[in-house]
Amino acid sequence: MRTRRRTLIAALTNPFPARLAKLRQAMSDAGAELYLADHGELMGWLTGYQGTETMYRALLVPKNGDPWLVVRGLDAPQAAVQSWLTDIVGFKDWDDPHLAVTGSLVERGFGRATILTDNHSYSFTAHTYGRLSAALPEVNFVFNPGLSDRLRAVKDRIEINHLRAAAKAADRSMERLRSEIKAGSTTRQAGAIAASSYMLFGADDGQVGRICRGQGSTGFLHAELDDIPLCHGDVLHAELVPKVQRYSARLMRPIAIGEIKPEIAELTTALVHHQDKQIAAMASGRVAADVDAVLRDGVRNAGLRDQYENVSGYMLGLYGRTPRSSDFSHVFLPTSQWQLQAGMVFHMYTSAGGIGISETVLVTDQGGERLTRTPRQVLRAGG
Repeated sequence: MRTRRRTLIAALTNPFPARLAKLRQAMSDAGAELYLADHGELMGWLTGYQGTETMYRALLVPKNGDPWLVVRGLDAPQAAVQSWLTDIVGFKDWDDPHLAVTGSLVERGFGRATILTDNHSYSFTAHTYGRLSAALPEVNFVFNPGLSDRLRAVKDRIEINHLRAAAKAADRSMERLRSEIKAGSTTRQAGAIAASSYMLFGADDGQVGRICRGQGSTGFLHAELDDIPLCHGDVLHAELVPKVQRYSARLMRPIAIGEIKPEIAELTTALVHHQDKQIAAMASGRVAADVDAVLRDGVRNAGLRDQYENVSGYMLGLYGRTPRSSDFSHVFLPTSQWQLQAGMVFHMYTSAGGIGISETVLVTDQGGERLTRTPRQVLRAGG
């Protein structure tokens, strides 16, 4: 019992051995001696450091022995501070990054190895594969597309705590935005309130989500900030996306400028009703398509939308400086046949008639748990 308790405490304070074990199991299944990780979020998940891709960089994980990191020399000190790694190779700005990676492999005896990697990684481009394979003619590359995302799908306790903190920052930021926005404000000013709120409430940075007028069918969900004053009767659509330790929670609410119109309140109540049913259905073992149908069919059958062509939710977790702003490795669609697992976290959202509602939701064995706690209704601007 005492040994088991020590193991649990260690996992709660140092998640990296368990995460490496998951990767090494995939390597064993593939018969690989080494894993080449260049997917930013996977690198961060395994080590605590992901950095940028100003120049190519990679984490190399042997089946046995300690991993090592190859990064731009300028980044090496921060890699040492942010990660647990002791073997960090820093190359000069005039060095060839790909050759720095391949040279480190050869130097450590992996010049003829079977190397597993994720060829769906946004960093593993055709150019990179060509450079690596040309420099390593005797290496056998084995691909496992999407492994970088699948390994991270179920969150451990530390990750969930980060997401809870990000959800709290989203709730507090939404309340500050609601209280300070008013007629005559612009969506750009609303974005400034949101960005400064993130920083005040413990988030990493001020990168805001989509803040715009709620109008039309679904196009407003991806609109941009503008400088046109809001008027009485407008509805401000606010999507907040704060990150804590790079883990992003997300929250969408409509904010009425002036009185809340009855038809807007009625539509919001109806959307919330169907989404509440969907969140309740988000239990471990459920098929994603079935969970999606709870909302999608409910909204269409109620006549709230004629067509429903977008996803009703997507995965949340670690976000880096990557080309993608949302993680669509796991989404809720009529075609989604994967199963939910306890510990997965999602951004569940629905919209109609210029109204968007969303939550950050944790999957449990009993159903979904909302990590964001802002009242599920139209919010009224002003104090």
